[in-house]
Amino acid sequence: MNSTSEGAEAPGRLEASATIVLLRDGPEGMEVFLMKRAAEAAVLGGVHVFPGGKVDAADRDHAVPLDRDAADLQAALGEADLTAVEARAIHVAALRELQEECGVVLAASEIAPWSRWITPVIPGMQRRRFDTRFFVAVMPEDQTARVTDRESTLGVWLGPRTALEMYWRGEIDLAPPQITTLAHLARHPDSRTAFDTASRTPPRLVQPHVVEVDGQKIFCYPGDALHPVGERAFPGVSRLLLRAGRFEPLAGFDGFFD
Repeated sequence: MNSTSEGAEAPGRLEASATIVLLRDGPEGMEVFLMKRAAEAAVLGGVHVFPGGKVDAADRDHAVPLDRDAADLQAALGEADLTAVEARAIHVAALRELQEECGVVLAASEIAPWSRWITPVIPGMQRRRFDTRFFVAVMPEDQTARVTDRESTLGVWLGPRTALEMYWRGEIDLAPPQITTLAHLARHPDSRTAFDTASRTPPRLVQPHVVEVDGQKIFCYPGDALHPVGERAFPGVSRLLLRAGRFEPLAGFDGFFD
């Protein structure tokens, strides 16, 4: 068994980014807003993702108004080595990207940190790596989410489990952070419960650990027996097998929720 460790030398610096998991309550339960990236997009082309993008230099401009101060936002992210200035910029980027990509306007007090994902080092698989903070937010009833960015081709509201079922049938494509986030959200009965959980729970750091078995890559997450971190970052699937370009639980569809 060969192991690719997150502690290995990274090919280039991490790019800070932020994304917002937009939630609402539909007739059959909680739904999540997903956007399909254009096939020609530089990152995750053709994949269904949550609205988000890179932290830009302009996001660090203190002239951008927020309804929470930088120290409060720093505390919410719970990262000892993150400055208040950078914490504020991450929140600004998340809100800006949400507005630019799907026309939804929120304030900083209306988003709650959910998780932090750092792209693993996988030689030959990717050129860019991201340090992404995931937030959750409840969709305002007086607004409508719609695709307003040319990097995406459509937007859709889906129940978390429904989205995973569509992925399993090959009807949509998802990346591991979306897969595991949807599996985690599927445990929540409604959007307010999910948001309240995020508001009172420190966001977990997820640094996937990649091992290779019989020529196949397995992505392991905190709490898995093959991951160096013993404490779980989230309930549900703890490892995904990369098979024919798709990420699947070893135990089949139900493995998303084990």
